[in-house]
Order: sequence, then structure tokens, then C-alpha cells
Amino acid sequence: MIKTEIKKLLLLTKELDKKVVIVFLAVAVLQTISWYYTSRMFFRVNFFNKFDYSENVYLIEYLYWFVGDFFTFFVLGVIIVKFVLKEKVSSYGLCLGDFSIGIKFTFIFLLIMIPIVWVVSSFPEFAETYPQFKTARESWTTFFIFESGMLIYMFGWEFIWRGFMLFGLEKKFGYYTVLIQMIPFVILHNGKPAGETFGAIIAGIALGVLAIRTRSFLYGVIIHEAVMFSINLFTTLRYKTEDYGIGISSIIKLFKEIF
Repeated sequence: MIKTEIKKLLLLTKELDKKVVIVFLAVAVLQTISWYYTSRMFFRVNFFNKFDYSENVYLIEYLYWFVGDFFTFFVLGVIIVKFVLKEKVSSYGLCLGDFSIGIKFTFIFLLIMIPIVWVVSSFPEFAETYPQFKTARESWTTFFIFESGMLIYMFGWEFIWRGFMLFGLEKKFGYYTVLIQMIPFVILHNGKPAGETFGAIIAGIALGVLAIRTRSFLYGVIIHEAVMFSINLFTTLRYKTEDYGIGISSIIKLFKEIF
């Protein structure tokens, strides 16, 4: 009986789409590498004793995470595309694609999202969460170093979901791939404010549709980074001015802090 079942399983395995199997397994492996080896916790446990306990250690911890995930999701992802799947990386969204549509919808998305971010930045759960590196609120130099690292991270993040996974599965599943890549994207938002996690469902679908329409994940990078930069900037300014209003007077007060 066992031999028969193994034989059936082997026959079934041979019928599977090789590319789909590679993409699914690669995503699982890369996400696992990220969780265990390029996380802030891995850095803290394995390298903490090499540095003094100071602000710089904590910033380095974040930068390790950002650069580590860029390498895991983007660099390793590209290697899999080129040497395992033997395909062009441009076919996985690493191109400008339909620039006209992409830049227009990027502008529309941000026109909608920035006012929403402004409002939610006044909510206690968001004000207490962002920026994730709290010391960034104390120094603009530290803030922009942190944000530069975040941009690198976002590039890898968008590539794995809206590039590698989306376009890698598109031929087999068509537009259903938008929903497939949305699920892990939302799950990885667990632990953040509930409003953000529910919003990730809509964002994951919208960014997936935009990537397929433009044939590029780069517009997702711009949108995602712009939203994150905005929430970090607004919450930092609110922290500095102790102003959590949403009216014109609050906007003026926060802009005075910048200029």
C-alpha cells in the first residue's frame, strides 16, 4: 500500500508546473531566511556583544535588517530568476514598464493616501508605533539615515511580492495572483495597528493590480516608501511639536518645525 501511494505521489509530482513549484518554494525559503537570519533579533543575539550599548547599536540593528532583507528578497530573488528559472529579470517587473500609466496612478494613489496618513498619524496607536526606530525622532540626521535604509528595504519587499511572486505565478493563475500575493503581504502586517493591517488588504490588491497593469513593481516601491516616509515624518513632527490635531493650524505648526 505504501509503495502504491508513493508511486501515485511521484506521478502527481511530475504533473506539477515546475515554475510554480519553484516560485512557491523560493518565497517560503526566502521568507524563512529573512525571519531567522536577517532580522533585528538575529543581529542583537549574534552581534550585540561586539558593540557598546548605545544609540548607534540600535540604528545599526535596523540597517542590518533593511540591507539583509534587500539581499534576501531582491538579490537572491534575482539569482533564482536568472539561474534557476533562466528568465529575464525585466519579466518580473524590474523595468519602468508602462511609465505613463504608472506615474499617473502613483500620483493618484499618493493624492489619496497622504491626507489619510496625515489623519491617522494623529491617532495614539500610530503616533506610538512610528517611526519604528524611536530615536529617529530626536535627530534629523538619524531620521534620514533610517529612511534611506527603509527605501532599500522597500525595494526588496516590493520585489518579492509584486515582482517575483506576482509575475512568477501570473501565467498559471492570471489575475488570481493578485490575491495570492496579497495574503502573505497582509499576514506580515500582523502586530501593527489594526487599521494598518486591514488597510494592507486593500493596498496589497491595489499594488498588485498596478504592477500587472504597468508590468513593473517599481511604482509600488515609490508608493509604499512615500506612505512610510509620510507616516514617519508626520509622527516625528507631532512628537517634536506635541501637536496631534488635524486642522490647518496643526499643519502650519508642523511645517514651521521643518523650516
